[in-house]
Amino acid sequence: MVAPMPLSEKALIAQIRRMAESARHLTDKSRRTGVSAPHGQGQADRARPTQILTGIGDDCAVLRVLPDRDFLLTTDFTLEGIHFRRDWHPAESVGYRCLARGLSDIAAMGGEPVAAFLSLALPRDLPQAWVERFMRGLLALAQKYDVTLAGGDTAESPNGILADITVVGSTPRGKSVLRSAARPGDRIFVSGELGGSAAAVVEMRAKSRRVKPQDYSRHFYPEPRVELGRILRQKGLASAMIDLSDGLSTDLAHICEESGVGAEIESQLIPRARVGKPTREVHLDLALHGGEDYELLFTAPAGKRVPAQIARVPLTRIGSITRGRKIFVMNPKGIGYELVARGWEHFRR
Repeated sequence: MVAPMPLSEKALIAQIRRMAESARHLTDKSRRTGVSAPHGQGQADRARPTQILTGIGDDCAVLRVLPDRDFLLTTDFTLEGIHFRRDWHPAESVGYRCLARGLSDIAAMGGEPVAAFLSLALPRDLPQAWVERFMRGLLALAQKYDVTLAGGDTAESPNGILADITVVGSTPRGKSVLRSAARPGDRIFVSGELGGSAAAVVEMRAKSRRVKPQDYSRHFYPEPRVELGRILRQKGLASAMIDLSDGLSTDLAHICEESGVGAEIESQLIPRARVGKPTREVHLDLALHGGEDYELLFTAPAGKRVPAQIARVPLTRIGSITRGRKIFVMNPKGIGYELVARGWEHFRR
């Protein structure tokens, strides 16, 4: 008997995407021909004006509901033992980071967030005080970005905390910044500094205890770059964009795969975070592969002038988009190596 293949996040998403697109094509065909889809769905579909412009494969789904606006929808899990540990993370930080993940996806599309929906699955013995602190952290960030918590659901979890956040936003019609529009010759930029969040995880694992959130604020209270993303979209500076949730190596690979291009980045240009006390610069590996920085990675056409900072956030050019499909890292001597995506990936062993 052949053993089943282990799960791979990339393969799993690709399979779901293929199946969803196949089902969507069948639905579209039923609308055109008038032949009912299974279970009588055809009539309802023909009456529904919503168009799905971008589905699985980008930071948000893009739906056209109104003639002049496109809606953005994104959803993110926060799982105990995967994204946080109660003995390492204050409850306020867990709530804050839960919403920050969704807001960062909206920022990556150049969108404006509007509302959020929170679903919680909680163990029976979880103290009420922990939930209250979680909500304080989440709502503090929601108020900062004028986002309404509009609903959700609750359930009992057999083990561990699960929080699922859905964030709704919008962009002007046809103006969402996608991952799929990078072109050879475009320059590659990142906002802020990289590796600070991963450095906190490394420190906590090494010491098996909490660290001070103020010494590693990029991990405990990351700042979603909503205003920056909106301005990049308004000024037409970004040809493609993604938020750095899984790490530079992995997220740059997403842009290259969706755009059908390659990239070359210069190691000495990558802005590395300074963390801890006394502060120290993080190792290059953490800047390349560490996740949960929630900065923006974007490409800009060669003819566009990108300022050194926007909305008080520094922007750094780190490389260029190339022909081909591979990504290379070049050192100051011009010697390069192929960059393999080693950022965060679920199901990786």
